[in-house]
Amino acid sequence: MNEQTPSAEFRVIFLGASQINFGSPEGAWNHSARLEQKLGPRLRVTALVDPDAKRAQEVLDMKRKSIAAGAYKDTQIYPDLEDYVQSVTKDTYPHALWVGTPPAFRGRLESGRNLEAVVVDKLPHVSMFIEKPVSTASVAETWQVSQSICKKKDTIVSVGYMLRYLKVVQKMKQIIQENNLTVTAVNGRYIMAYEYLTKQWWWNKKESLGPIIEQATHFADLARYFGGEVDLATVFAHTVEHHDDAGKLSKIPVAEHEVPPEERIPRVTSATWKYKNGAVGSLMHAVALHDQKFFTEMDVFADGYYMRLVDPYNAPALYVRRPGDEKEEVYKFPGDDPFFSEVNNLVDSIDHGPNAASILSLYDDATKTYAFTWAIRLASEKRTAELQSLAQLPM
Repeated sequence: MNEQTPSAEFRVIFLGASQINFGSPEGAWNHSARLEQKLGPRLRVTALVDPDAKRAQEVLDMKRKSIAAGAYKDTQIYPDLEDYVQSVTKDTYPHALWVGTPPAFRGRLESGRNLEAVVVDKLPHVSMFIEKPVSTASVAETWQVSQSICKKKDTIVSVGYMLRYLKVVQKMKQIIQENNLTVTAVNGRYIMAYEYLTKQWWWNKKESLGPIIEQATHFADLARYFGGEVDLATVFAHTVEHHDDAGKLSKIPVAEHEVPPEERIPRVTSATWKYKNGAVGSLMHAVALHDQKFFTEMDVFADGYYMRLVDPYNAPALYVRRPGDEKEEVYKFPGDDPFFSEVNNLVDSIDHGPNAASILSLYDDATKTYAFTWAIRLASEKRTAELQSLAQLPM
């Protein structure tokens, strides 16, 4: 790593006055709070880019009344990235862009949705943090963005698969590497509580791309992180659809009847696949629980080893069974904050020189997770269509 002296100020641009950047009661995400925690008085938020000027001003008003007010005293609001770029001077040139805009407006080649291209062209050497999923474009187009832009420019791009940064997840990776293990099977279960998910767009897979791509992507990513690359040709999936008897939900909090039937999300997706090394994997995502707490667990098996990741979003714990001892070891790291860790690692890489090893989810790798989740969705839709055709046969 090439060491360099950190600047006195660390200038950040927020793209999106969104909840992921500025927090909400619904979850632990709040990138601005982690940047304030990491950088303290060094932080200078020079711009907030959002077409909704009212919302952006409300966010700034809130921040200017907080303990971090100094970081936001000179923040300017811009309606789009192009307007912001034209305003940049030597004294306001940013160190990093924190991107919390909807994925439909990035990861593409077309003007207005090619955020990455604009940044690397107009703001060279500026690093980016981008939320997952990387886009809503086709996998081919998103991969082209990755290959032609992000990998060919002197730009660090970190993608928000924060579960990789959990200490229990890193402990699992450590066990695999130190014991030279080949993972033989991965099994993930992501069961969401849907009663209070009131975002209408989430229930429309034309807008959200569906729960596998939008939500279970975190577990699909961990499945790759532990098991290696997936043979996408082997992905097979079934779903429980809204019109199935088993798909009737009693507490949907939105007007789902306004969503076209063909765009309503599946209630359950159950997928299986083989890894390129011959191992097998499976993932079940279900829209099933009431109240607020999700059920999330992942099993990882190797010769003689069983590792179970429990509740990574709320109270992460790891249970490990090793050869020669049937009693499980238990690992917990109270206070662990993966959101802070991913912010911390990117800031350190910018401050002290590029260190890709500390960025656990680079853009090209996140694009592979995006391709994997699309493979699951397409496989499930293909199987659903096949079953519907079979049901119409005169038998």
